[in-house]
Amino acid sequence: MGKTERHLLSGAIALSFLLFAGCGGQPARDPSAPRRPGAVTQKRGGAYYKDDGPANEIPANLDRIPDAQPRLEPLHRGANRPYVVLGRSYVPNTTLKPMRQRGIASWYGRKFHGQKTSIGERYDMFAMTAAHPTLALPSYARVTNLGNGKSVVVRVIDRGPFHADRIIDLSYAAAYRLGYVNDGSARVEVETLLPTDSTSPLYASAPAPILPPKPAAPDSRHDEFEALMAQLAQRTVDGGASETGEPASDAGTKGIFLQLGAFSSEENAENLRAHLTRELDWLEESLRIQAGDGIYRVRLGPYASRADASAVAERIRAALGSRGQITEDR
Repeated sequence: MGKTERHLLSGAIALSFLLFAGCGGQPARDPSAPRRPGAVTQKRGGAYYKDDGPANEIPANLDRIPDAQPRLEPLHRGANRPYVVLGRSYVPNTTLKPMRQRGIASWYGRKFHGQKTSIGERYDMFAMTAAHPTLALPSYARVTNLGNGKSVVVRVIDRGPFHADRIIDLSYAAAYRLGYVNDGSARVEVETLLPTDSTSPLYASAPAPILPPKPAAPDSRHDEFEALMAQLAQRTVDGGASETGEPASDAGTKGIFLQLGAFSSEENAENLRAHLTRELDWLEESLRIQAGDGIYRVRLGPYASRADASAVAERIRAALGSRGQITEDR
């Protein structure tokens, strides 16, 4: 066999091998084809809560789940009271107000799926809902991804996120529609939808006026917040020891505690306890609710020393961007 014939034979064998491999392997994916909803990249490093993420089974029509349909409904009484979480004070709206806000949105998924929200309804990661620290509950908002211009309408039914750098938590479905599921977070604009907005077709046929909580005295809202702050300040001096020495629990538990939240509503305190229990699943001790003087405190402890409490507080700061308050009941 001549030199030229050997070259031709080698080329034919190589071509046959490539054709065989191409027939037996997976066909190349068309990069322009839509991504299957179940094929979600599990990105870590702050993309979503630790060990949270998409469900094991993702609906095939996830990209066609419709926007929330705004309607007039009564506001929840307990979910709209002032509260403190991780040392930050929040005064939620008790009426629907115009609001436009820009910042970072995250999303939460299977770890919270089926759990109670702040208004008592079960969280559905495949519904168009959201959590916000201060918007009246329930209410509606339009959220726009500033990176790609996509918008969704969500029903706000929960409190959070309690991360220092985030303004809203969307359901998995809403984040998917906005195109940031794989990234975990995105810069967004949040705009409330009000029944007085006559230019919006969403409220063209509003059936009835909104029913806010029963109105109280003009200064009662301010007084409620000041009373909460005063009682918290009475328990903590410079983030440390109790000034009064009175127990903060109806059970009389004494010692050094790390306080993560304080509410005038037991239901809201329980909601935060459950939320943080799932989010801070590395905690070795259980979060407890201690009641006293009309305040429900979400706490860890007691600890043997302030150094032990401070070490846990720093781990919480690393996870959420804020730490709780160290208190001491004698």
